[in-house]
Amino acid sequence: MTQAPAIPQATGRRHDREIVALAIPAFGALVAEPLFVMADSAIVGHLGTAQLAGLGVASALLTTAVSVFVFLAYATTAAVARRVGAGDLRAALRQGMDGIWLALLLGAAVIALVLPLTPGIVDAFGASATAAPYATTYLRISALGIPAMLTVLAATGVLRGLQNTRTPLYVAVAGFIANAALNVVLVYGAGLGIAGSAWGTVITQCGMAAVYLRVVVRGARRHRASLRPDLAGIRASAQAGAPLLVRTLSLRAILMIATAMAARLGDADIAAHQIVLSLWNLLAFALDAIAIAGQAIIGRYLGANDSRGAREACRRMVQWGIATGVALGLLVVAARPLFLPLFTSDSVVKDAALPALLLVALAQPLCGIVFVLDGVLMGAGDGPYLARAMVLTLVVFAPAALLVPTLGGGLTTLWAAMTLMMAVRMLTLWLRARSGRWIVTGATR
Repeated sequence: MTQAPAIPQATGRRHDREIVALAIPAFGALVAEPLFVMADSAIVGHLGTAQLAGLGVASALLTTAVSVFVFLAYATTAAVARRVGAGDLRAALRQGMDGIWLALLLGAAVIALVLPLTPGIVDAFGASATAAPYATTYLRISALGIPAMLTVLAATGVLRGLQNTRTPLYVAVAGFIANAALNVVLVYGAGLGIAGSAWGTVITQCGMAAVYLRVVVRGARRHRASLRPDLAGIRASAQAGAPLLVRTLSLRAILMIATAMAARLGDADIAAHQIVLSLWNLLAFALDAIAIAGQAIIGRYLGANDSRGAREACRRMVQWGIATGVALGLLVVAARPLFLPLFTSDSVVKDAALPALLLVALAQPLCGIVFVLDGVLMGAGDGPYLARAMVLTLVVFAPAALLVPTLGGGLTTLWAAMTLMMAVRMLTLWLRARSGRWIVTGATR
């Protein structure tokens, strides 16, 4: 980071209040999201093994398809927050509507692509002959909800940019409850089976999108912002999101390579890898909540032409990231005897997972810096640099991961490569933050 004087105590407390006010609700909303899949799995699981296997394949495909477009939330947050900082709420909401229109267009394109190709996609992902029909049914129906899911992403970005993370929390919790209730009614009450679970997801996502749209549209009308699609604005939103799409795809490629290498190590190692990866993802929610706060706060400071405030907020959030990482690392070490038995009773799997878990624990302070600086640079609209940095990280990680079977050491070596990946990310992000080139003030970057 660029050098700055020590943060005065009063200023530090103010930053702390802002970070906590945004991060805690954001964390709650992030945790609520995977609960959707867990609820579906718990309900469909009682229908039979084939149905549960089909759901597993289809939900993984659906989650991947939607997560690729997470840039709709990130880019919209940064753009809206800048305009909020500049004091132009009308332009902020106009920018938010452009992001929502882009989400609807992308959602329609994904439906047009997925529906006719569903059987082939399911087969390509190796679904068994018994599970494939259920996966196809679930994916075809749930794909109808993709425009709503992408709208939720974009609208969440609008509200985060407006410094509001509480509404997304309330909507996520209400959505989880509604999804679970609809699944029970449609799967068992109406006797629709796995199709009922898919329809429950579609209805819930559409309901969540409707709530978000009502909130955003009401704000737009209050500030007399146009609701009509604006091609120039939609194009600008797409251009801002394109580098973040490259970043996301590169990160997905890293995770896919890691899983493929774990599979080559044997059944025990891939089982242990899934356990460790699930914990890694859970810990990421806590750190990502701080990153989300960073996106909103940094964008607002830069929009207000307050470069000093942006630097101070960045430094304070890095301190939060390190402290949270240390706390999470200690928690992993302390809880590991309780955590592993939740997933397996196989001593071979436990033995493979334990050293990897310790590596995950040691890397948490590093992860804290990475997540926070990632959020800071997103909030600054520094997407092109983030894309280049993640591609570089992929280039470094891929050969290291591919050498894991040759080097020996099993899963521990693989997670050492994962730690190397995070170290490369930290170095690239730290160098950028330190350079100060991300500090571009004004209502637009």
